[in-house]
Amino acid sequence: MSQYALVTDIGGTNARFALYDLTTNKLSAITKILISKNDVLLTLIKDYLASQSVTVKMACIAIACPIDSEDVINLTNNDLSFSRSELVRVLNLTKLEVINDFTAVSMSIPQLSKNELVKIEGGEPDLNYPIAIYGAGTGLGVSHLIKVNQRWVSLSGEGGHTELPMISDEEDRILAQLRKKFGRVSTERFLSGSGIVNIYQALLHINNKPIEEVTPDIIVNKALSNSCPLCLQTLTYFCTFMGRFGGNLALTLNTQGGVYIAGGIVPRFIEFFKASPFREAFERKGRMSYLVKKIPVYVITHEDPGLLGAGVYLQNSLK
Repeated sequence: MSQYALVTDIGGTNARFALYDLTTNKLSAITKILISKNDVLLTLIKDYLASQSVTVKMACIAIACPIDSEDVINLTNNDLSFSRSELVRVLNLTKLEVINDFTAVSMSIPQLSKNELVKIEGGEPDLNYPIAIYGAGTGLGVSHLIKVNQRWVSLSGEGGHTELPMISDEEDRILAQLRKKFGRVSTERFLSGSGIVNIYQALLHINNKPIEEVTPDIIVNKALSNSCPLCLQTLTYFCTFMGRFGGNLALTLNTQGGVYIAGGIVPRFIEFFKASPFREAFERKGRMSYLVKKIPVYVITHEDPGLLGAGVYLQNSLK
């Protein structure tokens, strides 16, 4: 009989749940819900498990926040929190792993097939070197993979909260507008759903236009339809900044194993992304341009890499 574990991928906006078959390494019963202000994670999990016909004794909770040794975990981009010990007690678990959501995404990468990836130039990956993973969604997640004794090990971190350098006067003006709003401006303030809005509103101000409240989807759709010059400029800057940040990650650990882009935003406009200044910005690294030029970049198109990676992580922890 198959042995199932609960896996989750909890982000700033959506919560995903699935059953992971520990004998076949396959996902099933995938459920996605929009997180509301008063949601309680334990209740969401209990409701999900109540709808399933299997007994679960193990779980891996992948969640968008730093993970430390504290019992209570608090998300970065919403009000959700939970207690590890309460989950174990109430759900009667024999094993619980709690990991960063991009640790989970990173663990999925060796399992992905070529048709679940879109390559954005570069050469062939050298898997004797590290891999970098990042992705824009509600926030900006970052992780790395390194090979240790022929096994992939994920290096989790909070790279999305580093700063992003500006390299032109126009970019300096965008940063200046965000600095007025946030003080210290992290990369996530540019490379996320709200980051797209931040860039757009900064450009409105720079062009002496009234500030309007707008959603990222509206900006992206107007850019793709070429019906709004500032929306087009916004999305072009977003792709440029994604390239610059990705190149920085590539240099940090010399990730000739490849750079992988996850998150819910970029897969929505891959053709635009491929034609954008992304790759030029990725490779524009001065004396080190020759190094990053050969590093391949892939956009992950698998719908649930976080769930898959959470299952892989749990499976590895049992070995």
